[in-house]
Amino acid sequence: MIKGKRVVLRRKKLEDAWKDYEWKRDRELAHLDATLPLSVPFNIYLASYSEELRYFDSSENRYAIDTYDGVHIGNCSIYNVNHIRGEGELGILIGDRNYWDQGYGQDAVKTLVDHVFRKGRLHTIYLHTLEENRRAQKCFEKCGFSVSRHVNRGIYRFLVMEIRKPVAGTTADSGSASRGKSE
Repeated sequence: MIKGKRVVLRRKKLEDAWKDYEWKRDRELAHLDATLPLSVPFNIYLASYSEELRYFDSSENRYAIDTYDGVHIGNCSIYNVNHIRGEGELGILIGDRNYWDQGYGQDAVKTLVDHVFRKGRLHTIYLHTLEENRRAQKCFEKCGFSVSRHVNRGIYRFLVMEIRKPVAGTTADSGSASRGKSE
């Protein structure tokens, strides 16, 4: 469990499946993720979800995002990890709209980035966000990410944003690595 100021990042569990399923079926959330809404029945999704949990790779950084009250509001992860290049890709979803625009996503991003940088294996974290998703971009900028390039994937245009781990002994803070702690 990794504690932020407003959220707790914890290992995913089977009880998360229903909310995750509902979020993956939501048209707006799917659009923000540049994908189509999930259309398989829940029992098929649950079987796949259960398998993923059973064969969980401890090197993966996949977490549920909970409030301090224990409400599961979203998910975040570091994936596409390349240890040779020292980088990984960040993904986040605040699926519960009751928690949008209140700083929960920002705290989850900062908490995850801080945790990954403290572990010391990665020095760059990047992400893709739709060019039109200004709300997400503002969140990522507040967390210390900056735009590195634009990319096209099919019909979608993305900004690639990244953050680098501060070099030890410098006073420059890339946006988060000095703020994180497991409280």
